[in-house]
Amino acid sequence: MPLLPIDSPAPDFALKDQFGNVVSLASLLGSWTVIYFYPRDDTPGCTREACSFRDNFAGIRDAGATVIGVSADGAESHREFARKYELPFSLLIDEGNRMARDYGAWGPKSMYGKTYEGIIRSTYILDRGGRVAKVWPKVKPDSHGSQVLDWLRSRAS
Repeated sequence: MPLLPIDSPAPDFALKDQFGNVVSLASLLGSWTVIYFYPRDDTPGCTREACSFRDNFAGIRDAGATVIGVSADGAESHREFARKYELPFSLLIDEGNRMARDYGAWGPKSMYGKTYEGIIRSTYILDRGGRVAKVWPKVKPDSHGSQVLDWLRSRAS
């Protein structure tokens, strides 16, 4: 499934975070929401991306947005990842990768000459009404948090 187009309604979801709290699309309505899909906790690229969001979190929050990371890792893995890197945002447990599939963040990948299906590192910003406002189909983990913050700030001006 391709990534969702701008101005389309975001697919509904209700998933648990690393602490067992249910986070749903409905619970996020009324504020901007940054949803980033990443392959695995505590791997080099995913760690750099999460830390980039952590380092830009205050600015993103001040711009009126919530940050949510999504992967198929379980609660214990998410808790340890968030603790180890002091991540101040929810990491959702997408068991079976259903949300990733619904958002078009699942598809063919290749590594070392082998092709397989997996999470495509991608980010969505949803507007206050739950519609897709911005999509990054491929991201550079090291600077993605600041890229998202810059986009959010440009919307406020």
